[in-house]
Order: sequence, then C-alpha cells, then structure tokens
Amino acid sequence: MVKPGIDRRQVIAALAAFAAAPNAARAEEFIDLEWSDLLPEGEVVIPRALLGLVEEDHIDLSSQQPPSSGVRSDWNGQIVRLPGFIVPIDYSGDGVRAFILVPYVGACVHVPPPPANQLVFVTTEKPYDSTGLYEAVNVTGMFGTSATVTQLARIGYALSADHIEPFHY
Repeated sequence: MVKPGIDRRQVIAALAAFAAAPNAARAEEFIDLEWSDLLPEGEVVIPRALLGLVEEDHIDLSSQQPPSSGVRSDWNGQIVRLPGFIVPIDYSGDGVRAFILVPYVGACVHVPPPPANQLVFVTTEKPYDSTGLYEAVNVTGMFGTSATVTQLARIGYALSADHIEPFHY
C-alpha cells in the first residue's frame, strides 16, 4: 500500500517543468527567422564569395547590388527575431535608432549589398548602444515587407524593434 504524501521525484519533475515554463512561454512570443526564410520558396542564398568583391575605393556599392527575386509576406504583422549585423543609418550620441540589419559582416559597406530580400530596415524608439559594425545582434519586433531605398541599398523588409541584444553563438 502506497502512503499518501509528496513523492520526491514528483517535486523535482514539477520544479523542472516550472523552470522551463518561462522559456516555453517566451518561445511562443516570437518567431525565430533565418535569412533563408526571407527568400521566395525554392530560391537559395548566393554565397558571398560568388557575388564577387569590388575594390575598396569603389564608391557606389549600391549600384552593384544583385536584383531581388521578391519578398515573402508570410510574417507580415508578426513578432519575429532575426540575427544579423548592424549598418547604422541614424546614429546619435545615445545609440543607433535606425539601421540596416544585414546577414554578414561588411554587407553594404565593404562589398556590394545583398539582394533587397536579404536586408531589413530596423527602427527602434530606444536607441541601441552598438559596439560597431562587427557586432552580431538579435533583433525582435514587428516584421513586414517594405520597399525602402537608402543611399547604401534597396531594402525589402522592415522591422520595428522592441528588443535588440547581442547575439551569442
């Protein structure tokens, strides 16, 4: 006959479930996207090495931007998280308020920009104190398609950032 009472294994299992619950709830708050998710179905990412490099003194890299084959609207109006690198557009003493999120270091700066469907224009109300172009970040916020043109590149997506944090590998 089993005595009523608290089983130690049940307590440990309950504590483990409770500890995991905030992470599970948080995981449902946003959709994790990869750069390949932003391409139309069936399209593959062109490796950076195949895009070719230009001389560093070439001024107009945006003219060498490969054409975009389209964008996906699957996540319009949804909260997503996307990793990438910051190319500042609006920077003040307190941080970056607008930037292009790019999939690799140097995109739009040292090499021709990726296609528009591989660039995201990010705005944030709370400035992000970036440590520089080589800092990888995760950006979480409202996502959508948006044709934006800057002097650096044509951009296919926009993200209104609620949260920006360093990316940890």
